[in-house]
Amino acid sequence: MPAMLERWRALIPTREQIGSNRWLRWLAPYLGHPKLWHWSRRGVALGVGIGVFFGLLIPIAQIPFAAATAVMLRANLPAAAASTLVTNPITFAPVYFAAYKIGAWVTGEKLDPRVPAASTAPAEANTDTWRRITALGAPLVVGLAITASLIGLASYILTSVGWYWYVMRKRRRRPRS
Repeated sequence: MPAMLERWRALIPTREQIGSNRWLRWLAPYLGHPKLWHWSRRGVALGVGIGVFFGLLIPIAQIPFAAATAVMLRANLPAAAASTLVTNPITFAPVYFAAYKIGAWVTGEKLDPRVPAASTAPAEANTDTWRRITALGAPLVVGLAITASLIGLASYILTSVGWYWYVMRKRRRRPRS
């Protein structure tokens, strides 16, 4: 486990590297707080919870939203950015399908299973597609909000408890003098 952590830390840019990057230099005053880069139980757990929350809640621009929230709440910034990757091309469809099902169950809305026949005119096909996408709206948004909140909170708790257990186990194995 420590070797894996060292590899992760080597991949994550430092505060100095971000400050020297010409595209990110303007963010240096906001990214200067030491808590954003400190690997503590509270900071990492909060960062993971924030990252998972935004990773599940919104399909685009997850990392900027998670990073901005981590800066505001003084959570570990690398943990927040990395944990947004909970949704990726492999997990996207199952996560959004499950969120839709949860949202449909909570709201009581049902999607019409009959798929309209594909029209030959491109404009009509786009209209049909748009109508089907907007029909997903309320159940999907409600389901994503519920899923992101519950899994984000669970991620925070599991990371915090896992960190605590890891430290306690490490302390018990130390030779006593």
